[in-house]
Amino acid sequence: MRHPSRIWSLAQQIVDNAGAEGLMAATAESCTGGLVAAAITDVPGSSAVFDRAFVTYSNEAKTEMLGVSPATIARSGAVSQATARAMAEGALRHSRADIAVAVTGIAGPAGGSERKPVGLVWFALAAKGKPTRAERRVFADGDRGFVRMRAAETALMLLLRAM
Repeated sequence: MRHPSRIWSLAQQIVDNAGAEGLMAATAESCTGGLVAAAITDVPGSSAVFDRAFVTYSNEAKTEMLGVSPATIARSGAVSQATARAMAEGALRHSRADIAVAVTGIAGPAGGSERKPVGLVWFALAAKGKPTRAERRVFADGDRGFVRMRAAETALMLLLRAM
């Protein structure tokens, strides 16, 4: 597992870059349970660039808070490209943010399948005026904590690269 200072460093860069670009960010998290938002808000000055976080652990929360269609979840599953995209777009729609990152995955130790193994995480990045991008990663070499920390780190990297 990478040292948490790596996550803090990414969060610091996000706050610096968002401030320089005049951007406001939001997060939509499932398996990371707010780790991405916690990292960003740990940085002094984050209130100028971070609008809100949606921790949508249940399918109902994804639907109620972000507007993810129940049909999308039924068809593709909570851990899917379609759901990650809908989460990021929903975070953008339901906030004052210019850019939003979403994370949904299977942290384990249970819940995986052959098609969707433990460690599978989908990420999406939505930005005003740009097409939503999604990425799939599998963090298979660790326990639940490892998967969650790597997912948070990856989400921060995606957000930083988009600024």
